[in-house]
Amino acid sequence: MIELRAFAPADALSVASWIDSLEALITWSGNTGFTWPFDARQLSAFHASDPSRRSHVAVGPDGTPVGHFLLRTEPSGRSVRLGMVLVSPAVRGRGYGEAMVEAALGEAFASPAIQRVNLGVYSHNAGAMRLYERLGFRTESVDPKATCVAGAWWASTTMSLPRDAWRSHAP
Repeated sequence: MIELRAFAPADALSVASWIDSLEALITWSGNTGFTWPFDARQLSAFHASDPSRRSHVAVGPDGTPVGHFLLRTEPSGRSVRLGMVLVSPAVRGRGYGEAMVEAALGEAFASPAIQRVNLGVYSHNAGAMRLYERLGFRTESVDPKATCVAGAWWASTTMSLPRDAWRSHAP
């Protein structure tokens, strides 16, 4: 269904076009410092600023980008942070997100040193949380006041997937 490849600067325009509001930007990127209106230049600069972020694009059967995520090995060297997971609105609800996250987990756990994958998701993002739970992620903690958006506090849930739990869910 999908293939992964490294994010390239030419992908920035497609990925940025999937973000259609400030709320969507924050839901996707958290507190990364992006500003609205969001554009490809910001995304390219973000990826170029830290080569330790392994940014990926998922492409569909016709080679069109359908998703984006990044992986960053945490300082311990034993866990990876999965972040900035985004699926093109044109293909949402068709299994591309699940396929992409499964592929991301395969990338993360390809190193035998990695024992856990962690992520953060805003608690109101019920669809994403269901997907992560279906793939074996479990809630580690909840920060009820992680981000203030338009005067309202958004809660953030930290989830993790140990290697052993991934093995039991892997296809």
